[in-house]
Amino acid sequence: MASADFDPERMLSALADAEVRFILIGAMAAVLHGDVGVTVDIDVVPERTDENLHRLAHALRGLGARIRTEGESEGLLCDTSAEFFRNLPPDSIANMTTEAGDLGVTFCPSGTSGFDDLEHDAIDIEAADRLHILVASLQDAIRSKEAASREKDRLALPRLRRLLDRRRGDE
Repeated sequence: MASADFDPERMLSALADAEVRFILIGAMAAVLHGDVGVTVDIDVVPERTDENLHRLAHALRGLGARIRTEGESEGLLCDTSAEFFRNLPPDSIANMTTEAGDLGVTFCPSGTSGFDDLEHDAIDIEAADRLHILVASLQDAIRSKEAASREKDRLALPRLRRLLDRRRGDE
């Protein structure tokens, strides 16, 4: 199911069509800001209200979401209910695989305090024709990657900082 079928527009459209309030983070957010990096998944931070969790669960069921785990290319069946997401600790990451590719759901990305924190500086971007989504600011993407400090983040940081410096120079 996973990356061979990567269709970020389908995933983002499903979330938007279900009226899920979310902010795109991670490498795809950086790409939408102009980064030349490559990614085969998307990561989102949904607002953690009961109503929004129900909308998120509905969208994920429509995408055939399953838990992504090594050794199980189709993923594992899981409970994609609002209750499942409500019971996750705030710093959890639900790594899912869907019919449209891999999707990470987290409520409190490294270096942030979650949706409300990221929403302050998030930017509305037209990710596809008539598909507007909130994308974490480039500064917040950098802040989160610095805090996560995974090797892939450390490799991306110099490139993202140069992109931010170029953008600041254009202002």
